Formats: sequence, C-alpha cells, structure tokens
Amino acid sequence: MAQVEAVVFDVGNVLVRWDRRLPFVDRFADPAELDRFLDEVIPLSWHAEHDAGRPAAEMVAERSALYPDHASLIADWFGRFNESIPGSVPGSPELVEGLHARGVPLYAITNFGADTWAGFAPTFLLKDRFIDIVVSGVEKLAKPDAAIYALAEQRFARRPETLLFVDDSQPNVDAARARGWHGHHFTDAGGLERELQRHGLLD
Repeated sequence: MAQVEAVVFDVGNVLVRWDRRLPFVDRFADPAELDRFLDEVIPLSWHAEHDAGRPAAEMVAERSALYPDHASLIADWFGRFNESIPGSVPGSPELVEGLHARGVPLYAITNFGADTWAGFAPTFLLKDRFIDIVVSGVEKLAKPDAAIYALAEQRFARRPETLLFVDDSQPNVDAARARGWHGHHFTDAGGLERELQRHGLLD
C-alpha cells in the first residue's frame, strides 16, 4: 500500500474524553437511577440521532413530551453538554503537537451533533492543528457509513491509501479500511505512538 501522508483523527475518546454521565451525577443520589435515566430516557441510540443531523431543540422537545417528569434533565443533555467533556485524553495532545511540528497534515472526522459541536469547538484547544474537520451532524452523515469517508476523501483531496484513520470504535476503523485507508483502533496514546512510529510519522 502507499505510504501514509496524513492522519485523520476521531475526536471523542481519542483526543478529548467524553463521559455522558458527568452532567447528571449531581442530579441523582442513586447511581442505579442515573443508569436507568441514561439507558431509557436519553439512550445512546437517541444521542446518535443528533450525531446524524437532528437538531437538539427538536430532540429535547420530543423527548420531554415523552418523559415530562425528566424535562429539566433532558434539557441538561444539551445545556450542560460541555461538562461531558472533562479534558484531553492523556498523551494525545502531545502526539498531535508532535505530528504538527513535523509537518504531517492532520484532519478529523467526528460523530458530533451540529449544535453541540458549535458549543464545544471554541473550547477545543487542538482545533487549529487540523486542516479540516468533518462533523457528522453538520453533514448529516455519521460513521461508520461509507459516505462520510467518501466525503472526507473529497474534502481532504487525498487518496484513501495515503490516509491513516484513528478511532476508538472498531466498526469505524473497519469502515475506513474497507475504503482502502490505513486504520488504527485507538485504546491509548502509547499504542497510537507506536503506530505512528511504524509509519515513519514520528521518531
């Protein structure tokens, strides 16, 4: 395969931590009740609708009508969203800075709602290191749909075999590989550093 020329990062749980429990831990005395709220009232499948392009206001209104006793908590899902991102993934910013210092072109593809991205992006300290970031909620396409990788190839103006994709979701990595990209399933910065060194992108 062709040599890797650029690195494409996922954002959540690769560059920044994401824990959807955090905005709600001060609202539930019983952790089991918090688990039930997350699993039944605002499940990941519902959150994924925002990643795929549904507006937050529409989703909050709809869900609040279904669960009126939890309306204020459902509103917190959007209003306190940035609290679910408590900081960087250890070691990842240093890798991004190292690649940037060596002149490696950097891009990102993230499953992120358009509304929540608008609120988070100004706080994203690494944002300016990326030439372009494809945001699923803006494009109304989400990983692992092959269409979002095809869009990224066009936007980045790069051949798939020259791209290394880094994501904490194995299905997302598999989808990139199916298009001919190199892929790395992220578990920690140490493993990614070794992968970048293997491709000659870092010393």
